[in-house]
Amino acid sequence: MPRADELPCLPILLGYGTPLVLHRHHAAGPPSLWSQPVFSGPETINYSVGIDTQTIATTPAVPGPDRLQRLHHRINGWFAGIARDLPWREPDCSPWGVLVSEIMLQQTPVVRVLPVWHEWLKRWPTPAGLAGEPAGEAVRSWGRLGYPRRALRLHAAATAIVQDHGGKVPDTYAALLALPGVGSYTAAAVAAFAYGRRETVVDTNIRRVHARLISGVALPAPALTAAEMRLAAALLPDDDDTSVRWNAAVMELGALVCTARAPKCAACPVKDSCAWLAAGEPPPSYVPKGQAWHGTDRQVRGAVLAVLRLADAPVPPEMFQREPADLGFAPEGVGVPLAALHRLNSAPEQLERALAGLLADGLAEMHDGGYRLPA
Repeated sequence: MPRADELPCLPILLGYGTPLVLHRHHAAGPPSLWSQPVFSGPETINYSVGIDTQTIATTPAVPGPDRLQRLHHRINGWFAGIARDLPWREPDCSPWGVLVSEIMLQQTPVVRVLPVWHEWLKRWPTPAGLAGEPAGEAVRSWGRLGYPRRALRLHAAATAIVQDHGGKVPDTYAALLALPGVGSYTAAAVAAFAYGRRETVVDTNIRRVHARLISGVALPAPALTAAEMRLAAALLPDDDDTSVRWNAAVMELGALVCTARAPKCAACPVKDSCAWLAAGEPPPSYVPKGQAWHGTDRQVRGAVLAVLRLADAPVPPEMFQREPADLGFAPEGVGVPLAALHRLNSAPEQLERALAGLLADGLAEMHDGGYRLPA
């Protein structure tokens, strides 16, 4: 879920690639859930996301029962032997740990998330722990994961969990979706992977696997379509345990084998059933465009936040525009990030936009004439 695991940035409502990791659920199902390739039939869709109604297409033909059963068996069996060892997959990982991982993994590679996830769960092992601290501490501890508004969303969700759910992460899609900052993908993923519920979970990896395996195209449409959701629902096994495993297995297949660039088709467990391979691997109908970074407002915002995370006092506005020779007057601890900010040589108007944007997003506030993280 950006982007994570080197996927292209796609302008879809799920974000620029949603979490690209497998999760195992916390309490539902037998301990061997992730090692037994079980399969069964389709189920009714139970998932809602913003859908681009301008690109709705006819749902591709769903495989017949025999082929669908073979796909479930092969992909789940392959998955049982290659599951990556990540902490949020462990059976003793709490639903809170799964929720934190889902939000962190949006638009961020697993390798960057791992150390921050461990730090968060050590410091805030429960929603109550995070809710009891200022929102600025969540932003400070977010580090350089990027898209720091996610830290504010996690803090808001933790507060709502404490106030409305007695400190326990809700266990249904509807209740999860009602949490501030939790969207359709995250609600479905947490319900499935933390509680073993049957939900139609669709991320960028799953979309790409479905596009190639069933529809015979190199990449899914830039925006999620209703046809894709219907297809995902039709492919989903009809029992809880197998559906959870199937969602995770298809995600893993897309993350490790059926990648956006240079897919490892020889290692695919269903290569003999792939419509894209059978069609001769036709090229994509469009070229995904990545997001620029150097010289952008996002880069300047990140540099400013790096200063605020280390500041032990509000940072005066003029300090952001001073030359490195004046850093002796900066609040203690911010000399290095301030120097890095100055090296960007940002135009004054760009710096003003960055500061104004941080204030508008709630990532910074004014206090005693200077900027600081929210209290």
